[in-house]
Amino acid sequence: MARDPNFDWKAVLEGNDPRARRFRSFFRRIPSSPRCKMCAAPFEGPGAPVMRAVGRGRWPKNPNYCGACQGWVRDHPGGAEVELTFLFADVRGSTGLGERLTPTGFSELLSRFYEISARVVVAHDGIVDKFVGDEIVAFFVPPFAGPDHPADGIAAARELVRETGQGSADGPAIAVGAGVHTGVAFVGSVGDGDVTDFTALGDPVNTTARLASAAGAGEVLVTQAAATAASLPTDGLERRRLDLRGRAEPIEVVVLQTSPERSAQA
Repeated sequence: MARDPNFDWKAVLEGNDPRARRFRSFFRRIPSSPRCKMCAAPFEGPGAPVMRAVGRGRWPKNPNYCGACQGWVRDHPGGAEVELTFLFADVRGSTGLGERLTPTGFSELLSRFYEISARVVVAHDGIVDKFVGDEIVAFFVPPFAGPDHPADGIAAARELVRETGQGSADGPAIAVGAGVHTGVAFVGSVGDGDVTDFTALGDPVNTTARLASAAGAGEVLVTQAAATAASLPTDGLERRRLDLRGRAEPIEVVVLQTSPERSAQA
């Protein structure tokens, strides 16, 4: 694919190109995870052979992408600053879990966390940026999630915490805390040649990561910016002012509580 000098990242990231949303909307209806980070083409399950036949199999040099999307990212370097919503979630007490479980058991628990997280994020039109140890990093951009990306990010966080905390016959419950924030960041293709990534960079990324670290098990901490953008009803909800490392001023958050008992009744 030749580079297009007239390509406009900002137009794509603000949702003015309907093709990206159509691709993800179609592919995410085909089971199952794992999926391409960008287009959501399934790498496994009944649709995988067809995806491979049309060039959307897992790219060997970066298994987060299908071959078609990696070529697209490689051939369109750059990006733009846009407003988007971030979701970080991590396993609470993972160090203690690692001590109590066998290495295989701990690996199986994290694999279950990864599977649930990826499925929930994709179902809410988000992008799984990466898994880092016991944490998932995801973001919701207008071309995929539409203008309701703040509400999608909050809904995904609540569902993720609910599903991982409820437990099942497959294994023990996973205590997870999450943070959601909406802000302006740089989004685009970062890197050079085959070593490229579609990601987001900027202060909102760091803020959301620290929110997730501050969340207790079963909690979703939502910044006032995200709550306002999502028109989240906040009457009666707990509020906190957090002093986050690296920020000069405290940040206001709304606390959404999720418990296994409450989830079971939902």
